[in-house]
Amino acid sequence: MKTSPLFMALLYFSLGIAFTYIAAQAAVETIWNATTIILSLVATFNIAVAVRLYNLHNKIKNTKK
Repeated sequence: MKTSPLFMALLYFSLGIAFTYIAAQAAVETIWNATTIILSLVATFNIAVAVRLYNLHNKIKNTKK
């Protein structure tokens, strides 16, 4: 069974939002600590993958027409 790129995009986007929320909660005194920076980087990569998967979904949908 194949997984849809749109489903994976939504999954990665929701993970990116979750990591962003966790990073905001981890910022105790300042945002310049290792935990916050690592969580923000992971969130950024997840959202970037979600955008690429959404573009792939649109490309596949347009080629089927």
